[in-house]
Amino acid sequence: MRAVVVQHVPFEGPGLIGPALSAVGADVRVVRVYAGEPLPDAEKLDALVVLGGPMGAFDDHAHPHLARERDLIAECVRRGTPVLGVCLGSQLLAAALGAQVWRGPDVESGAGTVTLTPAGSADPVLGPSGPRLPVVHWHHDTFDLPEHGVQLATSERYAQQAFRVGDSYGLQFHVEFDAVALDQAAPHLPPDTTITPDEIHAVAAEGERVLKRWAEHVVTVAGDR
Repeated sequence: MRAVVVQHVPFEGPGLIGPALSAVGADVRVVRVYAGEPLPDAEKLDALVVLGGPMGAFDDHAHPHLARERDLIAECVRRGTPVLGVCLGSQLLAAALGAQVWRGPDVESGAGTVTLTPAGSADPVLGPSGPRLPVVHWHHDTFDLPEHGVQLATSERYAQQAFRVGDSYGLQFHVEFDAVALDQAAPHLPPDTTITPDEIHAVAAEGERVLKRWAEHVVTVAGDR
């Protein structure tokens, strides 16, 4: 099973996503677009992961690869190849499916929770973690729910925290962060952001379970294709 992880900046890597995919036998390749590495062809993928980053989903002038990413995401969804979009990746997934991505009223950052919707509670990936999931927030932009999207989670500040379209998931929050990933990201977080060791432990512990279920979902989809 072939999986590609698209990384936008050096300080936001796959975190717990890589081990979850490796545990189900996936051949995982990280494409560092910030270093000029080329994106793969959709027909060569069984799963696509698109990570976060400080840029906007339509900052094509400064980051020309974003337009190609949206095209790749749209093609994967069309083919039924599972996409996991995290933070910026969720915004790119929404944008690739025709939804608006826009600047929210304020930054949402730090340790927190999201609340699962009724559809989220029934979802095989997120549902077993409900009704409230510990996460790391780190975003200012948000998005509208794309056509055919199912809203899975919300927070007090932002309605769109997780959605599913077909076999693809968009997570506005981070569950892939463990203590190591947080150490790499910490210098780039807003200066008033604090995340305690207990908080990141809770995020990572539940994140491992969420990502294990997601990886098993990818295996099921790949086997049915």
